[in-house]
Amino acid sequence: MPFELMTLRCSLRNLLRQKGRTGMTLASIVFGVVGLIVSGGFVEDIFIQLREATIHSRFGHLQIYKEGFYANGVKEPYDYLIAKPDAVKISVAAVPGVLDSMLRLNFSGLLNNGKSELPILGEGVEADKEAKLGSHLSLIAGRQLADNDANGMLIGEGVATSLGIGVGTFVTILANTPEGALNSLEFKVVGIFRTYAKDFDARAVRVSLAVAQELLGVEGAHAVVVSLDQTLSTDRVAATLRAGLSKSGFEVKTWFELDDFYANTVALYQTQLGVLQFIILVVVLLSVANSVNMTAYERVGEYGTLKALGSRNRQISLMIILENTLLGLIGASLGLILGTLLALVLSAIGLEMPPPPNSNVGYTAHIRLVPGVLLLSFAVGFFATVLSSLLPARGVARIPVVDALRQNI
Repeated sequence: MPFELMTLRCSLRNLLRQKGRTGMTLASIVFGVVGLIVSGGFVEDIFIQLREATIHSRFGHLQIYKEGFYANGVKEPYDYLIAKPDAVKISVAAVPGVLDSMLRLNFSGLLNNGKSELPILGEGVEADKEAKLGSHLSLIAGRQLADNDANGMLIGEGVATSLGIGVGTFVTILANTPEGALNSLEFKVVGIFRTYAKDFDARAVRVSLAVAQELLGVEGAHAVVVSLDQTLSTDRVAATLRAGLSKSGFEVKTWFELDDFYANTVALYQTQLGVLQFIILVVVLLSVANSVNMTAYERVGEYGTLKALGSRNRQISLMIILENTLLGLIGASLGLILGTLLALVLSAIGLEMPPPPNSNVGYTAHIRLVPGVLLLSFAVGFFATVLSSLLPARGVARIPVVDALRQNI
């Protein structure tokens, strides 16, 4: 029988012979792999839910501005109006992957309820299209704004709380026109909304685009908001639009570029996940190394007998490493299976989570099965076991035959 096949059979027998020690080692590996799968899938779910909330409550997938608006539009908003936004929408519609596009006109002003005033950040919107895009914009009272609402207004939850107003309340917006004059219009609150961003809800109001243009005395819009059929197409569509529109004096921004909160949250959780992965790797490595060391040195007499019968140091080392390679393969595979099943069960149940920082909205978390996380979890469990066997394998194999045989006495 070839030496390699004989070594494999001996390794399997040794694992089955040391049932208690093998079971403890397998438990450590399985625990580590399951922990990595669940934690990685949980963090990935946070990223996906926050991404979709960002897109479908505030920014859309892409926004197109007149060049320079993103940097200077807050200071000089009327210098960056898109005079013919419908022509831009026609160009956008021709790009594969685009689902819809809509116009927004940004403004700032004072909202007055007859008793007090609040500085607000307003948006004139194409209401019916915004209602379709805003699947993550939750109405806590009233209804959505419609295109035919001549004097209707949606307000953020924070605005309603600050001014003590509700659905049906009449309020007035006071805003500056491009010439510096003051203009005011009366509105009726038709709905109160809540997004994932508490700061946005504290200042945001929405009115129909035509009414916002009347309030400011302007035509056109500041932004063309683009909705896509798939979020993963964002970078491709953005590159296509930049290539076609940059020569005409427009700039294209993705939702990721527009929301610093998302980028900071991703960076934070990725760091935390990296630390967690390192801790689990160390725990698995130490647990398995301890078990391997104890098993190896308990069997010194056995290895001495094999060396006395003609086995070489290399062969003894190979046997120990092969045993732990099989152990790592079995443990990582079991961990992968159990971690996947646990993720599916937890996702079916749903985990009710409290509101994250800067938000009033809780959410139901799930455990995402991400191929990269599954592969990494398996690799950590497997290679941690193999690496932990290298030093004991070398140390035991180098014990002189005479000293090793004394362990049999």
